[in-house]
Amino acid sequence: MALGLGRAGWLGALAAWIGFTMPSAIALILFAFGIAQWAWLATSGAVHGLKVVAVAVVAQAVLGMARSLCPDRLRAGLAVACTLVVLAAPSALGQLAAMVFGAVVGWRFLQLAHLPGASHRDYRVSQRTGAVLLIAFVMLLFALPALASVVGAMPTAAFAAFYQAGALVFGGGHVVLPLLQAGVVPPGWVGNDAFLAGYGAAQAVPGPLFTFAAFLGAAMPAPLGGWIGGLLLLVAIFLPAFLLIAGALPFWEALRQRDAVQKAMGGVNAAVVGVLGAALYDPVWTSAIRSKADFGLALAAFGLLVWGRVSPVWVVAGAAVAGWMMA
Repeated sequence: MALGLGRAGWLGALAAWIGFTMPSAIALILFAFGIAQWAWLATSGAVHGLKVVAVAVVAQAVLGMARSLCPDRLRAGLAVACTLVVLAAPSALGQLAAMVFGAVVGWRFLQLAHLPGASHRDYRVSQRTGAVLLIAFVMLLFALPALASVVGAMPTAAFAAFYQAGALVFGGGHVVLPLLQAGVVPPGWVGNDAFLAGYGAAQAVPGPLFTFAAFLGAAMPAPLGGWIGGLLLLVAIFLPAFLLIAGALPFWEALRQRDAVQKAMGGVNAAVVGVLGAALYDPVWTSAIRSKADFGLALAAFGLLVWGRVSPVWVVAGAAVAGWMMA
């Protein structure tokens, strides 16, 4: 979106977003239609294989993010502490508390080198417009949940949950998994089996992991569901990113040099490693690993991803076949 904005203004940002997200969003919506049409798919051996390979994919994400985002003892310890926080309070509030804790610890204790300077680029966004967009980002983050509690309608609550998930994810797309799971599974909008099946399918399609929202929206009951639900919640999860990046760009060169911002974001990034580590256990591991064979399949997939450097597309496809054969 930032590249499109700099290249061709607001329409460029929209075009870049559509081009980047629609291939995977369409594929995942069609997958949701398949599960709705043939309910047995959600509990089939192939789909169980997708849930098992999700363990390997998330474990690979935790390992890779820990290496890059937790390079010292402080941030490694912070990630472990945030994992314990989320496991003790398995809700969106617990995840938010972990990230706030990470920001405070990072701001107070981290020692980071300054980022190198970069040449200024005109993104065609004035500072006044940027300020308005940033204010809108913050207001929607608090106003949408309040509106959902007053209205009580599922579409409003779902839009608020997906906006919140998109607004609170820093450091990697996989971190959105626990936020979305806490938003859609406890209310009963999407079953845990279907949720993990969709997450496994999201590994096999191109594009950003946030398009998983399109699957969830399409899999929800009326009045959402189908193309309308999929596209609505796809917009909901990407809207915070658009507001934040377009709003921050006019101020970014000055903002990125501030010690407090760098330290706080370093702490947040370590915290999201912990959040994702908690998600690796619950719901990913607890819902997928039921036997020694499941563990063996997950371990083999992990080895292929991390040491074999095999494309996730082939690993996911192989796990689906293996799950079918095991069943």
